[in-house]
Amino acid sequence: MVSHADEIFDRLWQDYTGQNPDARRLYDLFVAEGEQVLNDHIAFRTFDDPRVGIDVLSRPFTGAGYSEKGSYRFPDKHLFAKHFELDGDPTAPRVFISQLITEEFSGFLKTTVGDIIDQIPPDILGSPELIHSGRSWGIPSFEAYERLRKESEYAAWVYVYGFRANHFTVSINSLKKFGTIRKVNQFLKDNGFMLNDSGGEVKGSPEELLEQSSIRAGIIPMEFAEGTFEIPSCYYEFAMRYPARDGKLYSGFIAKSADRIFESTDFYRKGKSS
Repeated sequence: MVSHADEIFDRLWQDYTGQNPDARRLYDLFVAEGEQVLNDHIAFRTFDDPRVGIDVLSRPFTGAGYSEKGSYRFPDKHLFAKHFELDGDPTAPRVFISQLITEEFSGFLKTTVGDIIDQIPPDILGSPELIHSGRSWGIPSFEAYERLRKESEYAAWVYVYGFRANHFTVSINSLKKFGTIRKVNQFLKDNGFMLNDSGGEVKGSPEELLEQSSIRAGIIPMEFAEGTFEIPSCYYEFAMRYPARDGKLYSGFIAKSADRIFESTDFYRKGKSS
């Protein structure tokens, strides 16, 4: 029987792959290798405005049986995050939600964030539809996008893409032919995908109980008020978890690794790594 949580994830997956063709192609490549691709976690980005903060975005999941399991701070990127797990089912995908601490930025960024949130239709604000709503504040300005990027790539991404799954994550533990993260990374490179190498291609270690890697977000054409420009979209992540002292797979996240993973959506041009 399909659960309410499954319905949420299925809907988010359809939007995610529609927005990011590279992810669908990569998923299909693993399936063609005979793999069953299981999702380790998904992630959302938002702002610390109480109308759209973590506590609001998490409601559809807590309503489906999820509860908060950890919190994280990212001083360099001015972010705070929480992760959630489905009670009683350690195999269910985790949910990671971060929010930008807007008070630590310029007046321009704070005003821009406030303006776009003001434009979200009242029937979406505070409703379960918020996580599916994408950008509900009209066509963005490329000039504003560029100004936001100078302060926060994270803020610029949310300004353009709104509320949707920022990435899905392949559980390497569920793969049969690719038993290590390095084998996965080589498979990605062999098929023409560009890895996020900020801090190294592999973030974390077996000693930290979690290894992660990701491809750079696919470049897609996006309509702005000034015309169409190519910018990074969503990305696909890969996670290998190791057993803790109690014998159970570690289920949390490592802030210093996640800090680098965030950079998977940083702006770059095709054919260039940065």
